[in-house]
Amino acid sequence: MAQDFGVSARVPEKQWSVASQTPGDAIINIDIDSRATTTVNTHSLYSSKSPEDSTKPTAAEIAAANLEINHTITIPLHDYPNGIPLQAAFQSSDQSFSIYRSFDYLHSRVILELQDELRCLEDGLADLDRIDNNPRRIKCITSRAGDIKQAKRDNKPSERASLLSRIRETLVNYDEMLSRARDLNAFQRPSHRDYRSLRRWFWNEKPLCSSREEAFIKRKEDLVTLRHGREWAGFDGLVEEIVSKMPTCWLKRYIFTTPALRAKTSDTHIFYCSASRIEALVNLLITLIIFVLLVLPVVAMYKLTAIGDRNNTFDAIGILVVFTLLFSVAMGVLTRAKRHELFAAGAGYAAVLVVFISNFQK
Repeated sequence: MAQDFGVSARVPEKQWSVASQTPGDAIINIDIDSRATTTVNTHSLYSSKSPEDSTKPTAAEIAAANLEINHTITIPLHDYPNGIPLQAAFQSSDQSFSIYRSFDYLHSRVILELQDELRCLEDGLADLDRIDNNPRRIKCITSRAGDIKQAKRDNKPSERASLLSRIRETLVNYDEMLSRARDLNAFQRPSHRDYRSLRRWFWNEKPLCSSREEAFIKRKEDLVTLRHGREWAGFDGLVEEIVSKMPTCWLKRYIFTTPALRAKTSDTHIFYCSASRIEALVNLLITLIIFVLLVLPVVAMYKLTAIGDRNNTFDAIGILVVFTLLFSVAMGVLTRAKRHELFAAGAGYAAVLVVFISNFQK
């Protein structure tokens, strides 16, 4: 009997809000980067009425139109046949599960093959140049037209032109493979959490009957994810995992998920999180942590510097050092800030506390 392994995920959501602007018009706000909006065409509601009825559409009619606009179709996972269709549906249901093999070894083998082929062609071209490096055939290597004329005199195609054509084709393939391999290396490795979630699903469902086909999931070092890493591999992922391990209740179901996500599956072992709601929770927690790191040292140093003792001043400097270190650690753990950003943030934080100490000493 399979153990009760939970699988959690998150997907970006679109939030819809309807706001009445004027009677008969409703604005549909879409939560995306665009600032464009659309309105319900009330003329279509007029046309559906009888000619003698010239009244404006009622609020119920506008609400029905908005309900139809907001209606979406979600195909549940259990509607797909068990096997490869179910596996494809599950792995495409969330970015967390978009984990596939990169075939780094095969890419390397193909690149090495093309590299050696180019080396052989390069040696062949050097041999041709060496052969033609004499007074009688010097024009073959000093002029392209001279090489073509010499080939016509020999009643055969130009070996150099044919060789350069092969070099060009092989070089294009080689450059393309290098570029593709570089782009592939830019893909991120799946986080431990996402990888374990996918392994649990394979253990629970066993969609493939062939162990050789299913073995790809065990090649962890050769797997890449289509999910954008950004901050979701750190503190955000930890918060998401804590939410997924919370006991199932209406609070967890309706706060951290959306109707579209809940419609994807009725399996209790799979839990889809809303990306925007998790991100809102993370932002709230980070705001609270920053607030505490700003308020606590100010209160502590105020009490020490208000006394005016020299030893208390050194104690205040010690508090400054400790909280600056804590702030830098928090920035490094909670965010994906770069080194120069960590340095700038830590310096700014320390500068604020230093100014606070100097002002109270005066």
